[in-house]
Amino acid sequence: MNAEQLKNSILQRAIEGKLVEQREEEGTAAELLREIKAEKARLVKEGKLKKEKPLRSITAEEIPFEIPESWEWTTLSHITSERTLNDGNWILSSDMVDNGEVKLIQLGSIGNCKYINKGFKYLTRKHFIELNGRQIYADYILINRLIGDRMLCCILPNIEGILITAVDVCWIAPTPYYDSKYLMYTIASPMFQAKVKSVGAGTTRFRISKGNLTKLLFPLPPLAEQKRIVAKIEELLPHVEQYGKAHDELTALNEKFPDAMKKSVLQYAMEGKLVEQRKEEGTTKELLAAIKAEKAKLVKEGQLKKEKPLPEIKAEEIPFEIPESWEWVRLGEIAVTNIGLTYKPTNIVENGGTIVLRSSNIQNDKIDYSETVRVNMNIPENKMCSKGDILICVRNGSKRLVGKAALIEDDGMSFGAFMAILSPIITNNRYIMRIINSAYFRNTLLNETGTTTINQITQNMLKEVLFPLPPLAEQKRIVAKIEELLSCCGALGNESTA
Repeated sequence: MNAEQLKNSILQRAIEGKLVEQREEEGTAAELLREIKAEKARLVKEGKLKKEKPLRSITAEEIPFEIPESWEWTTLSHITSERTLNDGNWILSSDMVDNGEVKLIQLGSIGNCKYINKGFKYLTRKHFIELNGRQIYADYILINRLIGDRMLCCILPNIEGILITAVDVCWIAPTPYYDSKYLMYTIASPMFQAKVKSVGAGTTRFRISKGNLTKLLFPLPPLAEQKRIVAKIEELLPHVEQYGKAHDELTALNEKFPDAMKKSVLQYAMEGKLVEQRKEEGTTKELLAAIKAEKAKLVKEGQLKKEKPLPEIKAEEIPFEIPESWEWVRLGEIAVTNIGLTYKPTNIVENGGTIVLRSSNIQNDKIDYSETVRVNMNIPENKMCSKGDILICVRNGSKRLVGKAALIEDDGMSFGAFMAILSPIITNNRYIMRIINSAYFRNTLLNETGTTTINQITQNMLKEVLFPLPPLAEQKRIVAKIEELLSCCGALGNESTA
C-alpha cells in the first residue's frame, strides 16, 4: 500500500463513521439538517435567498454503505444554497491585465487537499465591478471542476487583496452548520471521487457540472463529530506523509536491489570469491599453455590468421587481486574477434536470406529473435556466427547499449556492422559472456571510447582489455553459481514490481 492508498483508506473510514467514536451528547445529523432547512426558510422570508425547487429525496437503492445511526445521507444541495455554493466568474483572457487590484486564483493552485500558490492573473477593480464579480475569502473550499486523475479541492488560505475564481472553479463558503475541512476531505474520498467520475462529461475537457456536483450523495455526521473527524485525519496525515517517503525509498531500493545484487554477483565471480578454489582443478597457466597450442594449430591449418603479439600486462594495470591459481590475460589471448557485416537497404528481404543480428536483438544477456533483419547476399565466413560465439554491441548512439553481450545458441546467422563476435578458445563461453556483461568490463571499455556522439569499442580495445581467467573447471562452477544466484535476482525483481 502506497501513501495515496493509505490516505484514501483513512478518508474512506472517516466517511463510514469508523475513524472516531459516536457520542450521544453531540446530537444527530437529522437535527443539523433541520437547522439548515430552517435557516434557508428564514433567508427566503427575508428576501436574501430565492426559494429553491423542492430537493429530491434520497432512495435506499442509492446508499452505497451503512453509516452510524446518528448520521444522515445528504447532498451539497441540501446543506448549501446559491449564497454558499457557486461557480466562479465568467472571465475571458482579454479581461486580464498585467497587474491589478483583483487576483484570479489559478486552477493549478488547487491541489489535493492543499493550496499550492501558482501565482495570480489580474483584473482591474473597475472591470470586476462591471462583471458583478463574486469575491471569495479565506476558508472557502475551492473545487476544480475539470477532472484529471481526480477532482481536486482545497481550502483557500488567507491571501491579501480581492480574490476571485474563474467559472471552472466551484466554491463553498463556510457556515456554522458544517465543517469546511470535513466537506473537503469527503470530496477527496474514494467514494465521492468515484461518483464524480461517473457523472463527468466531455472529451477534451472532462468535467463535472455544478448541478451534478450538488446532487452527489455523501454521509453527514453531527457537527461536533465532523470536527473530531477532521482532527483525527489531520493527526494521521503527517504519519501518512512520513510513511510515503519511507515507502518511496523502499520501492526505489527494491527496484535497484536485483540489479545491484547482479552487479555484486558478477564482481564476486571475477574476484574469485563466488566459489572456492580447488587444487585438483589445476591452474590457469596450464590452461593458457593449452590455448596457445590450439591457436598455433589453427594458424598452421589456415583457420586463423597469425596475430601481432599483445602488450604485456603491467602491474599498475591490474585493477584488483585474484586467486593465485588464476591469471590476468588480455581478452585477445583467449578468443578471436571479428567485426560485423555491412549491408545496404536493397539487400534486405522479408523472407528467406540470412538473419543478421543487431544490438536490439540482445535482451537481458540473451538473443531475442522477435525482430530480426534478413539479407539476401553472399556473406563471408568470418561474418557468420557459430553456436557458442558471443555477440557484443560495439557501436551505438546510446552508451547504455554499447558493450552488452549475449551467447549465440544457433549456427547460420550473421551479425551487423555495429556488432562484434568473440569466439572463445578452450574456455567456458558462458563465463566469458557473464564477465563481459559485468559493470567492471563495460566501464573499462566505455571509459576508453574517446567519442562523444557515437560510442564505439574497437577490436583492438576488445583484444587488449584485461580479463580475470580461472582454470576451466572453476569457470564452469562459477557459471553454475552465477546462474543460480541470478535466477534469485530475477525472482526478487518480479516481487518488487508485483
